[in-house]
Amino acid sequence: MQIAKANTEAIEKAGDILRRGGLVALPTETVYGLAADAMNGEAVARIFETKRRPTFNPLIVHVPDLASAREFAVFTGEAEKLARSFWPGPLTLVLQCHPHAGISDLVSAGLSTLAVRVPAHPVGQAVLRAAATPIAAPSANRSGRVSPTTAAHVASDLGDSVDLILDAGPCEVGIESTVVDCSTQTESAPSLLRPGGISVDQIEAALGKRMGPRQDSFEAPRSPGQLVSHYAPRARVRLNVASPEPGEALLAFGPQIPPHCGPMINLSETRNLREAAANLFAALRALDAEGCSSIAVLPIPGEGLGEAINDRLLRAAAPRP
Repeated sequence: MQIAKANTEAIEKAGDILRRGGLVALPTETVYGLAADAMNGEAVARIFETKRRPTFNPLIVHVPDLASAREFAVFTGEAEKLARSFWPGPLTLVLQCHPHAGISDLVSAGLSTLAVRVPAHPVGQAVLRAAATPIAAPSANRSGRVSPTTAAHVASDLGDSVDLILDAGPCEVGIESTVVDCSTQTESAPSLLRPGGISVDQIEAALGKRMGPRQDSFEAPRSPGQLVSHYAPRARVRLNVASPEPGEALLAFGPQIPPHCGPMINLSETRNLREAAANLFAALRALDAEGCSSIAVLPIPGEGLGEAINDRLLRAAAPRP
């Protein structure tokens, strides 16, 4: 396993590794991703093998800009509007894939659609341009576990199975991208597949209308992050707790902390949802490392980024397969 500070030399090396079919863990503004050349089927297969990820769960393809995305996917007018509003940034669009795009079938899990994103992180952008190929990059962790927001998290989960880990410090957003389905050519509104770093209110403001009903597809997901049990620590997770049990770890939110006798981390003492989102996965990992059998979570409001935070917590608390 090699961890390298994300300087010019390391970025060029990462691009070379990706072109040769290797795996690179790289930072984005959301979480660290496990990257491979999206046009190389064997390289993409290594992602699934390394993450122990079910092959029916599609991947997101990362490209440097909107023009590059148009080479692989069919953009509706609404998709264009969202891309121009939020790219580069934490928004993924699910679109119809061009028939001869050259993307490995493993990426889309056999679907006719493709999930595509333009990341905002300067290192992620630099690696894309160094590799000169679209990159498939799910979160750089074991499938179903807590997503990584630092290079150390990646090393802990994946170790020597990654050819290079680029270290650019903690991720700014801290939760995955919002995923919106814009694949239909009809008049039906785009629909939410996964809440994330861009809120529904922001998306609807950019569209100038309400989105369609949220789509959850647990058995045959149309995008990453739709499985029932996901983002899970080893400890059991209890949500909306008013009073922690003795010895239980506490994931707090806000200035009022109930009595507790186990380890505690506060996502945001000032009830700032952006701060809470950025701290969520690192806090879950840290509390899990304390060895407690369960983690109690105080209530977190559901508006704005709170919807994405609660989505991750609900999946972390779901029964394990």
